[in-house]
Amino acid sequence: MTPLILLIIISAYLLGSISSAVLVCRLFRLPDPRESGSHNPGATNVLRVGGKKAAVIVLLCDMLKGTIPVWGSYFLGVTPFLLGVIAIAACLGHIYPIFFHFKGGKGVATALGAIAPIGLDLTGVVMATWLMTLLVSRYSSLAALITVFVTPLYTWMIKPSYTLPVAMLCCLIVFRHQENIRRLFNGTEPKIGEKN
Repeated sequence: MTPLILLIIISAYLLGSISSAVLVCRLFRLPDPRESGSHNPGATNVLRVGGKKAAVIVLLCDMLKGTIPVWGSYFLGVTPFLLGVIAIAACLGHIYPIFFHFKGGKGVATALGAIAPIGLDLTGVVMATWLMTLLVSRYSSLAALITVFVTPLYTWMIKPSYTLPVAMLCCLIVFRHQENIRRLFNGTEPKIGEKN
């Protein structure tokens, strides 16, 4: 691993550590998402506590945290495996942000942003899977989980050289959703539009 790659990995983590949800809620004078709703600083909880406009801004900013370091590295000719490591670093920053006491979100939007540079076709089927599952179930967490389970298969079919790094990224997202998985099995997971 070259010093440049190491610098990119560290930078990806630091970029990921900027909590869009907290900053947007402060800007719009909304409740702190870490202390309201599900206590998760992510777009879904911002939707609960602050509405659609704030949630869309958070979603886009969280996606950019994954897209910027991966896309920049892609143009530098970084190998697929190391692109995966960079994507994971950005997601780890979002999940365990150094600037916000290591209490972050679930990493779904950042992971989607990191996958986007692989291709619009892959991004399209991933987003379609998430949206269809969300519309049918109304569970944001279930939509995320089903999507990350099938995304490595999509990647293998569309861009096989990226299957391993995408699978590593998806494993991280599943790990971060342990509490959601328990609540889904217990029937206590809130649906979109419901209060926690």
